[in-house]
Amino acid sequence: MSTTEDSVAFDSVARSLRKHADNPSAFLALNTGTEYFSRPGTEGFVAYRTAGRYLVQFGGAFGPEEEQEDVLRAFLEFARGARKRVCAIQLQRTDAELYARCGFTVNQVGSSFSLRLPEFTLKGTRFMKLRNKISRAGRSGLRVEEVAYADVAGEIAALDRRWLRGKGRHVKEIEFLVGQCGGPAQGERRLFVGRVEGAVVAYISYSPAYGARPGWLHDLSRRDSAVPPGVMEAVNAHAIGVFRAEGVEWLHFGFTPFTGLDPAVEVGGASAVTARFMRFLAGHGEKVYPAASQLAYKEKWGPQLVLPEYLAFHGRARFGAIWQILRVTRSI
Repeated sequence: MSTTEDSVAFDSVARSLRKHADNPSAFLALNTGTEYFSRPGTEGFVAYRTAGRYLVQFGGAFGPEEEQEDVLRAFLEFARGARKRVCAIQLQRTDAELYARCGFTVNQVGSSFSLRLPEFTLKGTRFMKLRNKISRAGRSGLRVEEVAYADVAGEIAALDRRWLRGKGRHVKEIEFLVGQCGGPAQGERRLFVGRVEGAVVAYISYSPAYGARPGWLHDLSRRDSAVPPGVMEAVNAHAIGVFRAEGVEWLHFGFTPFTGLDPAVEVGGASAVTARFMRFLAGHGEKVYPAASQLAYKEKWGPQLVLPEYLAFHGRARFGAIWQILRVTRSI
């Protein structure tokens, strides 16, 4: 069965994610525009989008561990019937090994970063620059608060438009690998905004993270170009304080493509050509994806956990599949 998020299947996949997902970014599977494949009578499913000749799958086969291989093989049959090829992105290590067993060529495509909150503190010389930036934002009149999306939806939409215009007329908003505001899953997210003189000038949306490292995913974020440095850091620091007070264990900063590439973590049978292409993008791909700036922001918080994430192609690796993944994420 293949369906979109507009059907009753949305509720079942959301329940399955809460119960079984171990990927910190799994909640992004609930983004508007995602399609789902599942088998009747099971909890397992695949989240994907169609791009040309490809079904681009996100985050592995979700569901009980004993169902994952069956649902993946059924999805491959579904794709064959539709005359489509399958590729996947943001696989965790256990996913990567499963996909390799199922005939995929698997390569590391980047890394994800996570911060354990009970031990976190901004004290000490390591975070001096970060504290100074946050203080500077506070002196500018910034005030941070958690709000309901419905109360600020218009301001958020206007800020998004200004942010996108500031990136240049050829820049599109990244999709599929980041979250969203609004949509049927909005009630489970948390939204923190920064205001100056009452106006929303920045925000960070946090999505729930499930599994072995439960907590929140630092997800979609925007700021006005005219605000002083440190505004985003101030918003995130405020949210961390709230989360710590609630006893939250982990803050996940999510996936950054083309970072932390390490031949030692490649899965057996990895494509040498794809590995070289990933390293090329790591060194020269800033116009494709702003990896360097994302990495700098995440590393300034001192994440204790850095894990590899993977890209997979059913059969041999094809440049066309890489191109379609970049296209479906609107990175190009």
